[in-house]
Amino acid sequence: MQGHPQREGDQRRLARKDGVRYGAVDRREGRLDRVAGVARTECLQHPDAGQGLTRYLHYVGEVLDGDRGLSAAIEAARGSASTAPTGETRGQLESAVGALIEQGRAAGSIRGDSTVADVYMIVGCLSAVIRTDSGDWRRLIDLALDGLRPR
Repeated sequence: MQGHPQREGDQRRLARKDGVRYGAVDRREGRLDRVAGVARTECLQHPDAGQGLTRYLHYVGEVLDGDRGLSAAIEAARGSASTAPTGETRGQLESAVGALIEQGRAAGSIRGDSTVADVYMIVGCLSAVIRTDSGDWRRLIDLALDGLRPR
């Protein structure tokens, strides 16, 4: 994360305040690149085309559950409650998630008005549930996917 020296200093201070090493944020954000890669490959290439988005959300859940500090570290470094990806990673994820949505629509498993923003909202909720250990994140995915199914 390079940028304005003052902002970088602020990000380091915020990360330290929250008990996160600044370099750990860079490594953790690299995981977002891997998430985009999995979405483009394993999820889009799943034999049951209607299951790509389901596989993606479960993969994201596993990543977040495996490193419960991931979303908190990104939030601390950015000085914002948003952990949504930015820059090139955001573009890669938007493209991959958009393709998963289109694939689900074509298979009849995702309703026509579903958007990438909807999936980001679901991932944000998933992140919060995992980070705070406030429920069964797999059940949250099931409930969210029910809301994305055609009526």
